[in-house]
Amino acid sequence: MIKTVSLKKNSDFVRLYKKGRFYVGKYIVLYVLPNSHQTNRIGITVGKKFGKSVKRNRVRRLIRENYRLFEEFVKDGMDLLFVARPADTMPSFYDIRNEMKFLLKKLEVFDQEKWDCSRNS
Repeated sequence: MIKTVSLKKNSDFVRLYKKGRFYVGKYIVLYVLPNSHQTNRIGITVGKKFGKSVKRNRVRRLIRENYRLFEEFVKDGMDLLFVARPADTMPSFYDIRNEMKFLLKKLEVFDQEKWDCSRNS
């Protein structure tokens, strides 16, 4: 992730939970809040209800990789927090990709013009 930094401080996570706009999907909840930097900051949380560490780390990797693919289409200067939701089945790469794109569009941080231009060339 070239222009994205990880959220590390608990105070940043709490600020996003309290002040951020959010939208809920089947597998992911996305919290968004503008920041004062020119870079995006991303946080990923997976609770213990999701499963053992192998499942939690797998979902983290899937979310991180899908974000990496959408990174250039996300508007700059945003704090993003992805919270994985427990589900009956393990979500696939494509399930998370489709839901992530939907949530980013819903919260108006996805730049559709860049997406369309990259698809046409």
